[in-house]
Amino acid sequence: MSTDNANIARHLSLMAARQPLTAALKIPRGRTRAGDIDYLTLSFAELDAEVSAWRADLTARGVRRGDRVLVMVKPGLPLIAAAFALFGLGAVPVVIDPGMGLKSFLACVARSRPRVLLGIPLAQVVGRIFRKPFRTVEVRIRVNGSPTARLAPKSEIKNPKSEMVKSTAAEAAAVLFTSGSTGAPKGVCYTHGMFDAQVRMIRETYDIQPGEIDLPMLPIFALFNPALGMTTIVPEIDPSRPASVDPKKIIQAIRQENVTSSFGSPTLWRKIAVHCHAHHITLPTMKRVLCAGAPVPPDLWQLMAPVLTHGTLHSPYGATEALPVSSISAVEVAAGAAIATEHGAGTCVGRVLPANEVKIIAITDGPLATLADARELPPGAIGELIVRGPTVTHAYDALPEATASAKIPQLSALNAQPGGEAVVWHRMGDAGYFDESGRLWFCGRKAERVEAMSGPLYTEQVEPLFISHADVNRAALIGLGPRGCQRAAIVVEPVSRDVIATSADCRRFARELRAIALRHAHTAGIKLFYFHEKFPVDVRHNAKIHRLALARWAVDAVGYESDPKR
Repeated sequence: MSTDNANIARHLSLMAARQPLTAALKIPRGRTRAGDIDYLTLSFAELDAEVSAWRADLTARGVRRGDRVLVMVKPGLPLIAAAFALFGLGAVPVVIDPGMGLKSFLACVARSRPRVLLGIPLAQVVGRIFRKPFRTVEVRIRVNGSPTARLAPKSEIKNPKSEMVKSTAAEAAAVLFTSGSTGAPKGVCYTHGMFDAQVRMIRETYDIQPGEIDLPMLPIFALFNPALGMTTIVPEIDPSRPASVDPKKIIQAIRQENVTSSFGSPTLWRKIAVHCHAHHITLPTMKRVLCAGAPVPPDLWQLMAPVLTHGTLHSPYGATEALPVSSISAVEVAAGAAIATEHGAGTCVGRVLPANEVKIIAITDGPLATLADARELPPGAIGELIVRGPTVTHAYDALPEATASAKIPQLSALNAQPGGEAVVWHRMGDAGYFDESGRLWFCGRKAERVEAMSGPLYTEQVEPLFISHADVNRAALIGLGPRGCQRAAIVVEPVSRDVIATSADCRRFARELRAIALRHAHTAGIKLFYFHEKFPVDVRHNAKIHRLALARWAVDAVGYESDPKR
C-alpha cells in the first residue's frame, strides 16, 4: 500500500501504465452475423481515460469529496466508471442491490442519506415519486440506461479539475448493502484500506495474475478486476433476476473470450454445469471458479469437476462485512469433506486465510460489549464464529444497535494508549466449529438454528441429508414454537409438482423423508414435513433460503407427520 495514498482508484491508473493496451472491459452489445457476441471493448488506458472524464464531469456537476452518492446505473461501463470516478474524487458510492423489494430499498436510501443521485432515468423517476427517502438529495445526475453508456458531456464547463485525491486507509470509500437473508438489509461501511486489503488477499489466495480474463456474475465483483489487472467480461445476466440466466450465453462468453476466472452462486453454476453435462461441453480455459453466496452442495463439486478440465472450483467463505475469511478447493472437498457433509458434519469452508483470525465462542443472542464477555470454545464444539482481520468492517451505516450486536471491540495492549485504534471482531452470525486439523466448518446461520428440548439443530447438519432424496430440489430446517422448546420440521421444495400432486403423494413422500431422518441420531426426532413449490431465496445469489419466512408460512400450512414405526 502506498504510504501517502490508499485510494483504491489508484490501482486502475497503475494498471493502465503497466498494460495500457490490454483489454480492461468488454460489454456485450449484440451479435455479429456469425453469431459471436459483439463487445464494446476498452483497453486499460481507455478505461482510465474514461474514468478521468467521468471524474471531471462529476466534479463539474457538483459532486464533492465526502459526498454520499447513490449509484443506480447499469452493470458494465457505467458501474465501473462511476465507482472508480467517485473513489478518485473521495466521494462515497452507495450501492444497493436491485430487486430487494421497494420497501426495503426505500428504507436503505433514507438511512444512507445520499447528497447525490447518480442514476438511469427510471431511478430519477423513483427519486421524484418517493420524495421522503430521497429528501437529502441535492444533486441529480442522469445516466443513460445502456450498459455501454458514458455521461452526457457538460459542454458549458471547460476543462474542470479531475485529479485523483489522496485518501487515507481509514477514509470512507463506499457503503455496500447486505442481502438481508435473515433480516433487513444493512449498509456496510468500507474504507479504502479495507478494499486495498481485499484486493491483496484475493490476488494472493487465488494466484490471480494481471492479464487474466474474468466473468463476474455478481456486478459488484467486477469492481475488483481493474485493481487486479484482469479483463472484465460483462455477462449477459439480469442482476435483478439472476436465476433467469441463460447458461448458453454464459458458456458462449467463456469459450469465445477464453475466460480464465469467474465468480457466481451455487445456483448459477449448477445451471451452467447441468447444461455442460447435457451437451458434452467443457471449459478448458477456466483456471478457477469462485462459488459463494451459499454453501456449495457436495454434488455440485462433483458436477463441476469434469467441466473444469484445467481448472479448480473454490468456495470462499465470508460475508459483506468480512470477505474473504477462509477458502476451500475441490481437491480438499474430494479428500473427504463432501462425504462428511452428506453424513451431517456441516459444510467445510477450509482454512482461515493467514491475514485473519477466527474464534468460536459460545452462542448468545445478545450484544457482547468486549471480547472478555465471550467464552471461547475448544475444537469440535459448535459455537458462533467471530473474525478479525484487515477486511473486517467496523460498523453498519446509521444502525448503532446493529453495530453493537454484530461487533466486539478489543483494545489491544499496543493500542491501549489515548488515541489508539480498537481491534474489531465481527460476529458472522454463523454457527460452526474447528476440526482437529484446524479446518473451519459452517453449520448454518445462528438465527436459523432450531432450539428443541433435545438440543440445538443446525441447518447445514440437517438439510444435506434430505437433499440426497432424488425428488428433493431444496430442503429447509425450520423450528415451530418458542425457542428452547421448538419442534423441528423440514420443508421440501420438490423437483417437480407432480410428486406432491395429491395428499397420498405427500404422505408417501413424508414417509420416505422420515426414513432418512431415522438413519441419523441427530435427526431421528424429525417427524413433520411440509412441501413448498418454490422457496423464497435472496435476489443477490438466488441461493440463500429465507428459512424464517418459511417458518412463518408453515404456521398456516398443511404439514405431514410420519413415523414408519407406527
